[in-house]
Amino acid sequence: MDEDISIINSNTRNEKVRNFFINNKNKIISTVVILIIILIGAYSVDGYKTNKKKEISNKFNSTILAHSKNASAKTVQELVEIINEQDPSYSPLALYFIIDNKLVSNEDEINNYFDVLLKKISLDKEIEYLIIYKKALFNADRAQESELLNILNPIINSNSVWKSHALYLMAEYFYSKDQKQKSKEFFNQIISLENSNSNIRLQADKRLNRDLSE
Repeated sequence: MDEDISIINSNTRNEKVRNFFINNKNKIISTVVILIIILIGAYSVDGYKTNKKKEISNKFNSTILAHSKNASAKTVQELVEIINEQDPSYSPLALYFIIDNKLVSNEDEINNYFDVLLKKISLDKEIEYLIIYKKALFNADRAQESELLNILNPIINSNSVWKSHALYLMAEYFYSKDQKQKSKEFFNQIISLENSNSNIRLQADKRLNRDLSE
């Protein structure tokens, strides 16, 4: 008797499942098709991004390898194109190459490229802070106090590994302007900072003891 009831229940469940699939056949097929399209789309996008990354990488490597003083204009053109690709890895490297090799003399133009990196690319926070620091470093010789602080404030107000570098830049900036009290304040911040770069801390300590001791 129990076996008969079990068989009946099993047949009932199978019938319900079969009816469910029959009644919802179109919905099920549509759902499966949509999932397949999503998977294919995701794979295609991922493949496109991978190929694009490889293309930018190849372009960057070939550009810097082919660089020469006689072809600097072409180098700049290709590196600017890479900057405008807004790639998190190679766009910053392209700008650094331009700056390190003094390929562009127009400061506003360089600052515009920095803005492309900082405003249009989704970056890891520490990479973003590094770029901010490099922008401040580039402008340090010409910027007014307020301008330099405005650039560096995101780092100074953070717990970034680049904070001690930013503080050191400001300390040296004020020291060069013979504003020794302000310089001393920034050097002291480096000494009291828990995660200060060890070399930066050492240089700050030397400056305080050698040049700013009372």
